[in-house]
Amino acid sequence: MARMEEFSSLDATALARLVKQKQVKPIELVDAAIDRIERLNSALNTVVTPMYEQARELATGKLGEGPFAGVPFLLKDLGAPFAGVRMTMGSAFMRNFVPDHDSELVGRLKRAGLIIVGKTNTPELGILPTTEPLLFGPTRNPWDVHRTPGGSSGGSAAAVAARLVPMAHGNDGGGSIRIPASCCGLFGLKPTRARNPLGPDFGDIFSGLVADHALTRSVRDSAALLDATAGPDVGDPYWAPPPARPFIQEVEADPGKLRIAFTVSSPTGGIIHADCTNAVRGAATLCADLGHEVVEVTPEVNGELITKSFMVLWSAGCAWTMDGLRLATGQTPARDQFEPLTWALCEMGRQQSASSYLLSLSFLQKVGRDIARFFLKYDVWLTPTLGEPPVPLGTFDSPPENPFQGLLRAQAFVPFTPICNATGQPAMSVPLYWNAEGLPVGVHFVGRFGDEATLFRLAAQLESARPWSNRFPPVSA
Repeated sequence: MARMEEFSSLDATALARLVKQKQVKPIELVDAAIDRIERLNSALNTVVTPMYEQARELATGKLGEGPFAGVPFLLKDLGAPFAGVRMTMGSAFMRNFVPDHDSELVGRLKRAGLIIVGKTNTPELGILPTTEPLLFGPTRNPWDVHRTPGGSSGGSAAAVAARLVPMAHGNDGGGSIRIPASCCGLFGLKPTRARNPLGPDFGDIFSGLVADHALTRSVRDSAALLDATAGPDVGDPYWAPPPARPFIQEVEADPGKLRIAFTVSSPTGGIIHADCTNAVRGAATLCADLGHEVVEVTPEVNGELITKSFMVLWSAGCAWTMDGLRLATGQTPARDQFEPLTWALCEMGRQQSASSYLLSLSFLQKVGRDIARFFLKYDVWLTPTLGEPPVPLGTFDSPPENPFQGLLRAQAFVPFTPICNATGQPAMSVPLYWNAEGLPVGVHFVGRFGDEATLFRLAAQLESARPWSNRFPPVSA
């Protein structure tokens, strides 16, 4: 039987196998995860709501036959209500809000056998690509505790990177799975729009920008978890094309010779850090060495107009969220209950007209068609995940007199990831590069709409050619 201290080195698939073979009990895995959280959380600030009592009770009961039965898991404190456990969304206004129902995704995670041991830190309402809410304070990157772990799923990413749990929930409205995956040296897949359900509360969020999935250390965990959660829910307004076969089978499949286009220039015209361009060029060389056809080419898109249109949806979505919080809590939000950026973004959203919203949505849908035509020629598009390596904590702070300063700064940090939220395409950040400072720098692979299969096949091939599981950050269990 694996020793308690060895559990942290195993992925979720391996831990589930130990449980199934009765080599370890679920309560042993849960207690080991809780011990790691208790030892390292003061240094990293990843878990903001422990759920130890519920987890231990579940671990000693009947778990069922789910693919991850007995495996500890963390839930992001945003967009995934768990009945009876507070959901703050990183906001002081919501610090005492307790939902009375599970989301459909949480229900599927439970049916998969995962044991949720706590909820992870997130920026207020998930707005920024870092995890530094005033309510809980900053989450720290286990590779360098003075750096951001990314956001908005930074609490989950830091926890997985530090080996507190093998995988954790995240969601992605502009890169919020892929950004922290890059910052923390993890595999992070944003699935195709509507691959995972958002019910029972929502049909979609921000007109389809938001998708849920997870941060993982292995490709196979991501694929197997998506098999467990994907598929339409009753009443969904639309859903992703069904896969030809389970995603876990793609992990063992030969990707064949792919046509891969790569880009190192920013769609918004900003400067891309040399570490990020080097990571892409190294990944392009690796793909060519693996037998793929690789060419440097960029789809023609209007990056400035994408940013403006995205911000119309993002700000209107903030105002919509604020109205939803009022309905959920029965309390009227006030300026002094929110961070300055959140309130300013809400006010910006209230100034948008219905016409400007629909015009922006139409433009982003046109971008989706333009990119889809690009994918008639290429199977995969390779870009930097981020414009820079993990930046110091505080980089996105905003003074009260200029609340948008941090958000404007963030645009240079995330020039690529929001495009896939606009188009709905699947995309993944893969940890193939570490810079001279020992910081992870992810590379970003985009697939055709509905084609996570190609991404999983390629990711597994890259993982085999250049393994990353043996890399442990300085702060880890």
